[in-house]
Amino acid sequence: MESKNLILAITLSVGILLIWSILFEAPPIEDSSVSNQATEIKKEESKKETDLDFNSFDIGETIVNSSEDILSVDESLKNSERIKIKTPSLSGSINLLGLKIDDLVLEKYNKTLEADSEKIRFLSPGDTRDGLEISFGWIKPKDSSFDVPDSKSLWSVSNSSTTLDENNEIILEWSNNSGQIFQTFISVDKDYLFNVKQVVKNNSSEEIIINNNSKVIRKKAPQLSGMFILHEGPIGVLQEELELIDYDDLKEDKDVLNYESDNGWIGITDKYWLAALIPDQNIPFKSIYAYDDNLGYVAYFRSLDSYSVKPNTKIEIDSKVFAGAKEADLLDLYQEKYNIYNFDLAIDWGWFYFITKPLFYAISYFYQLFGNFGIAIIILTVITRIVFFPLANWSFVSMAKMKLLQPEMTRIKDLYKDDRQQQQQALMALYKKEKVNPVSGCLPILIQIPFFFAIYKMLFISIEMRHAPFYGWIEDLSVKDPTTIFNLFGLIPWDPPSFMIIGIWPILMGLTMYLQQKLNPAPPDPIQAKIFSFFPLFITILLSQFAAGLVIYWTTNNILSILQQWIITRRTKIKTN
Repeated sequence: MESKNLILAITLSVGILLIWSILFEAPPIEDSSVSNQATEIKKEESKKETDLDFNSFDIGETIVNSSEDILSVDESLKNSERIKIKTPSLSGSINLLGLKIDDLVLEKYNKTLEADSEKIRFLSPGDTRDGLEISFGWIKPKDSSFDVPDSKSLWSVSNSSTTLDENNEIILEWSNNSGQIFQTFISVDKDYLFNVKQVVKNNSSEEIIINNNSKVIRKKAPQLSGMFILHEGPIGVLQEELELIDYDDLKEDKDVLNYESDNGWIGITDKYWLAALIPDQNIPFKSIYAYDDNLGYVAYFRSLDSYSVKPNTKIEIDSKVFAGAKEADLLDLYQEKYNIYNFDLAIDWGWFYFITKPLFYAISYFYQLFGNFGIAIIILTVITRIVFFPLANWSFVSMAKMKLLQPEMTRIKDLYKDDRQQQQQALMALYKKEKVNPVSGCLPILIQIPFFFAIYKMLFISIEMRHAPFYGWIEDLSVKDPTTIFNLFGLIPWDPPSFMIIGIWPILMGLTMYLQQKLNPAPPDPIQAKIFSFFPLFITILLSQFAAGLVIYWTTNNILSILQQWIITRRTKIKTN
């Protein structure tokens, strides 16, 4: 019976996750692995056009593979003419050669907790080891007689501004020998959003056909978080669907993924940081994702239709660029203010978006109220236990009754140990007599699984938890507990290997799980009992590598469960007696 219940519980858990993801997911999300067939159709339908687009466009040949050509950031910056960027949130520069934003530091975020820690460098020139750059350009038909600026074109500053900040716009200009003048107007707010207006003036006597492009190029894939629940890599919202593309898939398949959309955005995302290109939301555009051995990973867009610029006229094309931290409030603000379709999905809220995001705003409120993210986690955990109290109460009452019936169940199994059918009939009669359903203890827990998974997801992705202290030895809730039992929590001057770091909070969590297990009825099967007895130890070792904030959440949840279960067990015994 217990084996069947375990299998049933696992089956129901998977079923609930699948049903919720299909029926209740909002807004619509499509993973690249799910949309392979649709992607193949798109690629086949437009293969000729895609190949022409990607191969004929100037996509900024500034990233090279030769290790001899790899420069340090300082060396690269010295080798090019630049204009400075300085805002409360950003510092860096724009490379005038090829018109690239390739030097960007996030002023509000440090690499480590050390007082003299460097700030996070997000964008770096393409000739450095971790090149990540954003650039803007133009496209022309192959048989055109005029030139457009490319990655080797040197732009000049045509206004008096020497620094791009939240109060000053810069105007960059480049001209050819056939009467066309190209201008790019760039402004930035106090956070992470750049406004980019690209202008072409045709002072010649001939009509020209032209189009603009913008692209993000990452030289190599960074070290990922290693967690399967988080997407890091090329991303975009295209034709009202979220596209999540893995670095490995793009590199190994050597495919050019081609999409057309009426709105949305594209880019490359890390766990906490995002470089995104945001076209005019009223103009259809084409986007391309590709990997090139010389360039790296490319996320690219241009307007779907080309522009005709008649003699002595001009065109203006507006777009935006986001380069910075994925702060939920800020992404929501940009989405609403500039009507950027589903820009909030730059944060990987997951399957349970409609649960995860409200939970984030709840914990964010408590964080602002109490000034400590760990306290906010504990308060949210308490509130969720209160909300789910009726379900948990039902589950615990059922388990308490099952525990009281354990001696009688053992007697029946010993009595009919040679007659399996008679044994089952006797157990069912016992359940019916005592009005106990052995499955009823599982169902309330299964209903809560999506909710608690959403909390886990929310804590894992929250940039607000990064470098947030708790109390005592926990200085950063987003990393694992730094203490370890193998050096007696710091008393022995020895730094054990990473896998041996099993801290105080994971041990507390394991103890609470052990106590919780003792309050539940033990499996009658001795083998199952032994397996379950090792489960708290297994979970302790596993969760010791998780962020301290997540372990604090699970520990608090276990303590509240133990308290509730202990009270119910006592009441059930008194009632039975």
